Amino acid sequence: MSGHTPDKARRIARYCLSNTPESLPADVVHEVKRRVLDSVATALGAWQTEVAAAAVRVAASTMPVGERAAEVLGHLPGGALEYAAFANATMVRTLDFNDTYLAKEPAHPSDNIAAVIASAQVYGKTGLEAILGVANAYEVQCRLCDANSLRAKGIDHVTYGNISVAASCGAMLGMSEDDIVHAIGIAGVAHTAIRQTREGEMPNWKAAAFANAGRNGLFAVRAAKAGFTGPTPIFEGFKGLELVLTGNFDLTLAKDGEAPGMILKTYIKPAPVEYHAQSAVEVAVKMHDAGVKWRDIEKIRVRTHKASYEIIGRSPEKWAPQSKETADHSLPYCIAIALVEGQVNLASFDEHKFRDPEMLAFMKRIEIVEEAEFTAMYGDGFANHLHVTMKDGKVHEGESRYPLGHPKNKMTDKQIEEKFRLLAEGILPKAIQTEFIARCWSLEKATSLLPFYPAFTGKV
Repeated sequence: MSGHTPDKARRIARYCLSNTPESLPADVVHEVKRRVLDSVATALGAWQTEVAAAAVRVAASTMPVGERAAEVLGHLPGGALEYAAFANATMVRTLDFNDTYLAKEPAHPSDNIAAVIASAQVYGKTGLEAILGVANAYEVQCRLCDANSLRAKGIDHVTYGNISVAASCGAMLGMSEDDIVHAIGIAGVAHTAIRQTREGEMPNWKAAAFANAGRNGLFAVRAAKAGFTGPTPIFEGFKGLELVLTGNFDLTLAKDGEAPGMILKTYIKPAPVEYHAQSAVEVAVKMHDAGVKWRDIEKIRVRTHKASYEIIGRSPEKWAPQSKETADHSLPYCIAIALVEGQVNLASFDEHKFRDPEMLAFMKRIEIVEEAEFTAMYGDGFANHLHVTMKDGKVHEGESRYPLGHPKNKMTDKQIEEKFRLLAEGILPKAIQTEFIARCWSLEKATSLLPFYPAFTGKV
């Protein structure tokens, strides 16, 4: 109504529609291309895992009828929109190696990319239109994460992904403001994920949790396009998200037409571990390189921030991981393997390593405590401090607040290319690696995204 402040879903829809591909600033366009390259890298790294195979089986059972197939990475002929996006997003997330955003609620915003690309393929959008779709998805999800915590209430962060995918893809497809509001309403009312996915011993569903949210967001778009109306207002209603789920929701959006720049505030991962462990791994690797011998360590006291302590440093399972998913979410294991091997890579999470009795005994020498100073700076930096006491009484200390990949310590384009080549090794021939890297750097010039993903048939 005239003179009334629009509800939050309408504000989100209006904002996404207010941006145009041609108005995107160069730094946002370039950052999207970096994230697309990074996310495909992490998907390739996961391509041969059992989780990826399961996701592909889901997609293969749902061939599209009457519409174009969207590509499934490494598999032809592809799949229906929602399910191709599901398979690709699962691969992106499997290794816990894609980018991160940490605020009141954490997120992995590149989880949105597979849904945007699948939609662009099915509906014939250009590379530049897809770039805007990705930038809008980052903008919406990160702003939602700034507004309120879901984790504190037992709800999983991927619940915000239902909304970011519905809003960004709805706008990219040219839906009306009203229809995008309906899509957000459908996505918001029907799909709430609980946090148990990330508690205790973690299942491989963790890799698919946002992929499923993206699938739900895309289905909500499809439903709204077909004429379904969603409940409104989805946030402020008497039984809406704020009352039932989030509590007070302080959503701040950029002004309509203001460039979606939240992607510039997110972080790329140099190591395949939960983000709160990145700075700890960085310190541990430096200690190893400086000559600290793990067998000579008497004890390690780790000072960390509250979110790190609660998510990866508190539960007993972190000291005896039974799965790769738990090991890469274990602060003591990530520190221990970094000190033992001097690096943390995909091989660091081979089962024989995290179940090794000698490794488990070493981990018992690690104590993790919350540091109030580090908790207070959370959102700016993500600090870890290691105080290592040797058996001969010598002490080594190290601290990192802005690990590589943080906006204040950015990875270079060359480093992202190196990450891509590392993860594509044995999957893509060198020539195809080079071709795909070039395709990403010129994404804004693409008139079609079919085909987009690198073509391959298996291990080289």
